[in-house]
Amino acid sequence: MSGVVNLNKARKARDRAAKKAAADANAAKHGQSKAARVLQATRDEKAKRLLDGHEREER
Repeated sequence: MSGVVNLNKARKARDRAAKKAAADANAAKHGQSKAARVLQATRDEKAKRLLDGHEREER
C-alpha cells in the first residue's frame, strides 16, 4: 500500500509542471538560447567597432 499523499502539494506540483511545460514551449517558439544571444551581442559589438574605425576625422 502506498503512503499518504498531501493533495494540496500534489495539486501544486501538477500545476507547476504544467506551467513549466508551457513556458518551455513558449521559449522554444519565441526565444533565443543564451549562447545565441551572446554570439549576437559579440557580433554587434565587433560591427560597431569596425564601423567606428572607418569614421572620418574632422579637422
